[in-house]
Amino acid sequence: MEKIASVFVVLILFSTISLADTYAVIVNKNMKNINKVQIKAIFLKKLTRINNIKVVPVNLNARDGLRRKFEKELLHMSFARLKAYWIKQHYLGNRPPLSMKSQESVREFVKKVDGAIGYIDTKHVDESVKVIYEWSD
Repeated sequence: MEKIASVFVVLILFSTISLADTYAVIVNKNMKNINKVQIKAIFLKKLTRINNIKVVPVNLNARDGLRRKFEKELLHMSFARLKAYWIKQHYLGNRPPLSMKSQESVREFVKKVDGAIGYIDTKHVDESVKVIYEWSD
């Protein structure tokens, strides 16, 4: 009976691990690889050019759960802190990244615009974009 219970526990752990969602930061295929620090700087609009190409960060809608996960994983900022940051930036003449309504629209925008960068669930990744960073729940 103990052996069956052990196998059952292992199966539950394995199924939980395999069900974790995986997300990706994607860029236009013409863009070079960048690191996590650069990704954060781009989405905070502190880094605006890479190799003489203007970078265009694209967010999901403010209420999208993946956006919250992205902000926590890569920006390390809460919603309130990020909101305060962009209010201050507004008075300095800086605007936040563009927002898109769906992951599909983010992928299509990134595919078509040189320097574009966004994030989507890996289920939506295809060969039209390049993955430069991945994380999971």
